[in-house]
Amino acid sequence: LQLGALDATVHQSTASRFGIQGFPTIKYFAPGSSDSDAEDYNGGRTSADIVEYALAKVAENMPAPEVIEALSQDVVDDACKEKQLCIVAVLPHILDCQSKCRNDYLKVLKDSAEKYKKSAWGWIWTEAGKQPQLEEAFGMGGFGYPAMAALNSRKMKFAMLKGSFGATGINEFLRDLSYGKGQTAPMRGAEFPKILTVDAWDGKDGEMVVEEEIDVSDVDLDEEEKPKEKTEL
Repeated sequence: LQLGALDATVHQSTASRFGIQGFPTIKYFAPGSSDSDAEDYNGGRTSADIVEYALAKVAENMPAPEVIEALSQDVVDDACKEKQLCIVAVLPHILDCQSKCRNDYLKVLKDSAEKYKKSAWGWIWTEAGKQPQLEEAFGMGGFGYPAMAALNSRKMKFAMLKGSFGATGINEFLRDLSYGKGQTAPMRGAEFPKILTVDAWDGKDGEMVVEEEIDVSDVDLDEEEKPKEKTEL
């Protein structure tokens, strides 16, 4: 955020160009805007009022946090440990939800991250079964995907999404969190779960692994010895 000051009594032509008629006048120029797009500030005149307005504009124009795949301990630590909350999504296995399905879920997550970017939360996702200790810590394991939890890594407490994994359900969940509402539970073990190092999703559909049939037609099998006939004495 850049700040500038202008003495309108000295630079009268510039003051006229921006329609400045009274003093003091504060105008805001959004990134990439032109002179004609200047926004008048109509808030309070104390330093606290102006700083609050400026910080709100910074948050408004900052990029949304990235929704990161949980690929290693370092990746998750960087995304979550210094944040007030970390939003963790576990998506269905790729064989249960192919690339279009997964990308639809990721879009919902990215849209939610954009909507709540002012909160500066961390956002991570993983595929069901890839990070078993993470799922176990939230009590997610084995069923109910997609699932979402919000973790406070400082207090080692989390809240689970109870509603639908869609724009409306996630918005209600995150809105309550932003107001300090919602039921929380202590993290199992009272520590951040261990994150395995895994390969990133390649963006493609999943394929069933087909076991190759073994051709045994050219394998020589010894004939079983026939039992010898008993000779009576």
